[in-house]
Amino acid sequence: MKGVRVSLACALILFAVSSIASAAVVEHTFNVQNLTVSRLCNRQVITVVNGSLPGPTVRVKEGDSLVIHVLNNSPHNITIHWHGIFHRLTVWADGPSMITQCPIQPGHSYAYRFNITGQEGTLWWHAHASFLRATVYGALVIRPKSGHSYPFPKPHKEVPILFGEWWNTDVVALEEAAIATGVPPNNSDAFTINGLPGNLYPCSKDRMFSLDVVKGKIYLLRIINAAMNIQMFFKIANHRLTVVAADAVYINPYVTDVIVIAPGQTVDALLYADQSIGSSYYMAAHPYASAPAVPFPNTTTRGVIHYGGASETKMSKRVLMPKLPSFFDTPTAHRFYSNLTSLVGGPHHVPVPLHVDEEMLITIGLALEACSDNTTCPKFSASMSNHSFVLPKTMSILEAVYNGVDGIFTRDFPDQPPVKFDYTNPNITQTNPELLFAQKSTSAKVLKFNSTVDVVLQNHALMAAENHPMHLHGFNFHVLAQGFGNYDPTRDKSKYYNLVNPQFRNTLAVPVGGWAVIRFTANNPGAWIMHCHIDVHLPFGLGMLFVVENGPTKSTTLPPPPPDLPKC
Repeated sequence: MKGVRVSLACALILFAVSSIASAAVVEHTFNVQNLTVSRLCNRQVITVVNGSLPGPTVRVKEGDSLVIHVLNNSPHNITIHWHGIFHRLTVWADGPSMITQCPIQPGHSYAYRFNITGQEGTLWWHAHASFLRATVYGALVIRPKSGHSYPFPKPHKEVPILFGEWWNTDVVALEEAAIATGVPPNNSDAFTINGLPGNLYPCSKDRMFSLDVVKGKIYLLRIINAAMNIQMFFKIANHRLTVVAADAVYINPYVTDVIVIAPGQTVDALLYADQSIGSSYYMAAHPYASAPAVPFPNTTTRGVIHYGGASETKMSKRVLMPKLPSFFDTPTAHRFYSNLTSLVGGPHHVPVPLHVDEEMLITIGLALEACSDNTTCPKFSASMSNHSFVLPKTMSILEAVYNGVDGIFTRDFPDQPPVKFDYTNPNITQTNPELLFAQKSTSAKVLKFNSTVDVVLQNHALMAAENHPMHLHGFNFHVLAQGFGNYDPTRDKSKYYNLVNPQFRNTLAVPVGGWAVIRFTANNPGAWIMHCHIDVHLPFGLGMLFVVENGPTKSTTLPPPPPDLPKC
């Protein structure tokens, strides 16, 4: 028996040593700087990382540690957010400006340090200060640790596909003007795939993403919607795609000819190269516009897939274009969004917690800001449960939490909307115009460590009914149910709830004129923002805070700030 115990101890030591040896510290330097580029017949100054659009792809393995040195050589304040990373006890590296840190000022630097634990798949990084996210973004690819494999066929090649939006103007000035006037900014001038608009736009014949494939091979497309404000339909002519992950969580393989993806979301999809040698096919993306009455950029970006192996004389000159859904095709969008399910038993699978400690219903949507002296009246606004979120100006929320400083935020975000009404009735303001106006606040919901929280996200139609992509920092959440109309717990819990294999993700597109129910466990102390990932909405107030209290041990307690944390 003693020999068995010794052998077991040795085996455990060897396992621990091999696990440590397989992890690595991955280090990068991000030089944030201005760059002049040519797009759409114009020369435009943009802010980028390391001289490229998109910025560099960061590649790591599960279990690695990341150190990113950000040098701000641009004229703008900057922060970088690592979208979808859990940041267990590294909340100081999350990145949203004035939430977990003050911005990195021009001429200054900051090192983001965090671990990649319990996550595999496609995430991404982007600026989280002003509209700089339009050009400051890139992919974050997490592969299985050494000795582990994907729960799907090994691809021949992995290909990041990043959707973006392009403006023929200074995007920082664009946002500043919008906030000053209370009028939403102009729509973008183009969409892009990997920074290139494609040949449907002016002066863009040779500015199109191209992918060469080999017949019979499998390609893993790591698709990221880095667009600022627009959900996208995406198709490849004559091809079906097998979706295998969403927001870096493995799902049951889902075969489809169209992908719908909201800003902030990621989708991993297998492309089986099963067409003829020498043929070519367009990949194309254009908006899903959930609110037809709201103006949107109704243009299309495209790239091209070429099948190699044929002589030049046998290469087909014809390139097939896919037929994309209508801009307003909500049934197709909802079918895709609601049909994805988690891969139970797959790597890093997290079962649904069944005990619930906190229940909330949060209304989300557009609003108005009440008139004040010497301002445009009224101003455009947005709110969650009639609270229009305002960032602090003198200290980050997280510093206030850590140091116990009062006056930076309040702890009074409500569990229920202050006024209950027929949320999805577009005519409700005719008899209740006061519902249009939301109070400005910096309010948080305080959660006990390790509590389980149910949140009903209810869209309203006070100004316009639309689909809102909601992103929660620091956590994944189970998507228990989603539907249209007003949420009814008596009806919807029994009819729609999935407690077996729901999606587990960080960004959810709440259906237009409808609702979604999410559940998460508050096991990560710190200050975390939940906000709409349509960037025109966050500056106007569509956000709120969760402050998670410390747990009982050192390993569940908010650590002190790093010494190089930027100052306000």
